Amino acid sequence: MGLFDFFKKDKEAPEQRESLDKGLEKSKTSFFDQLSKAVVGKSTVDESVLDELETLLVHADVGIDTTVKVIDRIEKRVARDKYVSTSELDRILREEITELLQRPDSGSTAVLERPDRGATGTPFVIMVVGVNGVGKTTTIGKLAHRFHSAGKKVVLGAADTFRAAAVDQLIIWGQRVGVPVISHGMNTDPASVAYDAVQKGVEMQADVVIIDTAGRLHNKVNLMNELSKIKRVMQKVIPDAPHEVLLVLDGSTGQNAFLQAKEFTKATEVSALAITKLDGTAKGGVVIGISDQLNVPVRYIGVGEKMTDLQLFDRRTFVDSLFSKK
Repeated sequence: MGLFDFFKKDKEAPEQRESLDKGLEKSKTSFFDQLSKAVVGKSTVDESVLDELETLLVHADVGIDTTVKVIDRIEKRVARDKYVSTSELDRILREEITELLQRPDSGSTAVLERPDRGATGTPFVIMVVGVNGVGKTTTIGKLAHRFHSAGKKVVLGAADTFRAAAVDQLIIWGQRVGVPVISHGMNTDPASVAYDAVQKGVEMQADVVIIDTAGRLHNKVNLMNELSKIKRVMQKVIPDAPHEVLLVLDGSTGQNAFLQAKEFTKATEVSALAITKLDGTAKGGVVIGISDQLNVPVRYIGVGEKMTDLQLFDRRTFVDSLFSKK
């Protein structure tokens, strides 16, 4: 087995893997170029190699705390095995990073796999949060496309009523995908929109209802109150809604994305992450740090502009792609 055949690929769709590889190209090119320079002339993983590796991980926006954790794990392996060659470093690093990434539960992805829910079931409700500009509405559109393409009935709720562009954009996505969008227009009550969207989902026996929300962090108290109100009114229709609170983050912003994630997890109970725009950054390591530090699973990643470039996140496939060489 070759060094970069460590993870099995039998379940991967070739076109999705190709898209993932291309989307992470900037991150892995930057990292491996620097890693190669760090180990040149070295035969074993010594203190100087670990120091260089620590610097590289920080520059890749893995984050200080997660970087320290990775280095500590590798140091323990080096001490245990007595001799670790630099040629083994890629494999060891992949193993340790994969273990750090949160194992996602089924969450909204289970909707893709389950049979038609039938007349007695209720929709799976996803409340999507995130600051403006991270690709939140686009992510919702791509999610709707994924569910719709799988034969699921989808309803969208345009509850980001503070920006006319957000409402209009979601309506356009609904038309493009072919799913209904519940909208009351701009400057209307977001909770009322969410209520009507969930109610519509129940009436049409939808499989999933996706609710867009406003992305404002300037006043955390107001944000918390608004999201709490949206939850309460949805629960009048479906008592356990929302079933997933999906936080959308822009991977290209690096540690700013981590700071946003911390603020949103204080404001509401985030249960899953979608990290976008990984194709536009050399700092894809932010996925690792955010997942590890927040103890929240990454559910989806965005690696391009196409509808299909919002991919289900698989930690082994992600790490395998990030550490592949061409």
